[in-house]
Amino acid sequence: MQSLIGTGVALVTPFKKDFSVDIEALQRIVNFSIDGGVEYLVVMGTTAENATLTAEEKELVIKTVIDVNKGRLPLVLGVGGNNTMQIVEELKTRDFSAFEAILSVSPYYNKPTQEGIYQHFKAIAEASPIPVILYNVPGRTASNMLPSTVVRLANDFKNVVAIKEAAGDMAQAMQIIKNAPKDFLVISGDDMLALPIVLAGGAGVISVIGQGFPKEFSEMIRLGLNKKAADAYKTHYFLSDSIDMIFEQGNPAGIKQIFQALGIAENTVRLPLVSVDESLATRLNDFVKNSIK
Repeated sequence: MQSLIGTGVALVTPFKKDFSVDIEALQRIVNFSIDGGVEYLVVMGTTAENATLTAEEKELVIKTVIDVNKGRLPLVLGVGGNNTMQIVEELKTRDFSAFEAILSVSPYYNKPTQEGIYQHFKAIAEASPIPVILYNVPGRTASNMLPSTVVRLANDFKNVVAIKEAAGDMAQAMQIIKNAPKDFLVISGDDMLALPIVLAGGAGVISVIGQGFPKEFSEMIRLGLNKKAADAYKTHYFLSDSIDMIFEQGNPAGIKQIFQALGIAENTVRLPLVSVDESLATRLNDFVKNSIK
């Protein structure tokens, strides 16, 4: 899918100081990302703190992004969890007309076997009216979706079109690139490995830092896709400290501090997450200040 090549950003859900959803800040974030040149937007991913949103708040965020985007960029919706039947029911009842694909995380907490993971995504693929992006993030799910399982799903279901690979394992990503069908997209879910994965044959990234520095990050990925490695790595090394910092005390606390430094949104997160401490906030603020030309 050409629309999923390049930089997608996993949008945060901004909150006001009273922890309510900040719709005006969300509008600013969407426009900032679009104006910065990213290729698509991901709604209701992990970075959106969707685990702490009510059903009504989730619908409000989804509607806001659709309305602000106005069809300018492709949209991807996070539809995942560890209750397969519940996900299938949502896929059968939700209106997906505004979305290009769904992003569905491998089941967390349950720790299924590889066969269980396969059967979970088989049920999703058969129920989904739009293409499916698999999402492997062992650091959050406590289980790793192996390349053999990914390739099996890609071969068995035409609407399983991509994987967001966030195992932090370059060799694993390369194994999927090597063995998956030709048109299957391997999308980095790790900002630090995004450029190496692209240069190895990956399709791009679903990024966190990309919404804080959309112009620089998306251009880096485009340079990588065009095999202009030397130029792309200049930007990679420029941004690398910020990538380390935004994940140092958890996501999305770090990227929200970037948004506060940019004057776009508050740095408020909901419990059990807490905002970054004063030391990290100062370092992130300094990085933003020094990066603005």
